[in-house]
Amino acid sequence: MRFRKIHGAGNDFVLLSDPGSDGPDGGKEWPKEAERLCARRTGVGADGLVISRLISNSPAVLEITCFNADGSIATMCGNALRCSAWAAHRDHGFQQMSLHMAGVVHEAVVSDNSVWVTAEVGAVLPRRLQTVINGRPTWFDSAHTGTEHVVAIVDDVDAIDAVMVGRLVRHHADLAPLGTNVNFVQSAGHQALKIRTYERGVEAETLSCGSGAVAAAVVATMRGLVARRAVTVHNRAGEPLTVRPHDARPNRTHWVGGLVTNTFEGVLA
Repeated sequence: MRFRKIHGAGNDFVLLSDPGSDGPDGGKEWPKEAERLCARRTGVGADGLVISRLISNSPAVLEITCFNADGSIATMCGNALRCSAWAAHRDHGFQQMSLHMAGVVHEAVVSDNSVWVTAEVGAVLPRRLQTVINGRPTWFDSAHTGTEHVVAIVDDVDAIDAVMVGRLVRHHADLAPLGTNVNFVQSAGHQALKIRTYERGVEAETLSCGSGAVAAAVVATMRGLVARRAVTVHNRAGEPLTVRPHDARPNRTHWVGGLVTNTFEGVLA
């Protein structure tokens, strides 16, 4: 099978397009394949394995399945959707399409220099849990953006041990049994945020997270750090994502957009 190594603002994936009978319901044990292929030292290396299957040409519809690096299934991954849309644009010429992931329909638009997808915003709960970071009690708000996220507003994201604190919060008893993705966010000027994210399923800090950027923007808006319009979210990759409310349904849907880079292509043995 041919594959792409592709990343959305630093969040990287092994992407398989239309793998035929070996699709998500086919012959391969995809969770084990995800662990094998995503291993940084012995595999291709990635945050996740993405399988994209073309369902319809007109209108353009694709079914996207994303496995995290530990083999678990992601119910939502904004950057995996953005990478899938970029590949569908390259392979089929689509500029607008519907992407189905875990039973949810996402809109996607590919422009000259960015790829945009929608994320559905569910419950936003202030002060979901508290922990101590660098000697200071810190509250985390929760925001469901297709998957579970908590967000702490802090003074300096670079002063935090994102892996140690992220792992503790990810496994916090108040969030059992599912756990959560963990985001540390600070104000970075007018309509701008800086973020670090510990991702469940990758079990590490990632360079960016699309659904985490949406969660950060939603919580920062609730907390008064930014206004309810386009927000630039600066990540560890140095390739910022932009989050903005959907014009037709701003209360429950947001767009997240930014760069996608096709790193290399190859053949899996």
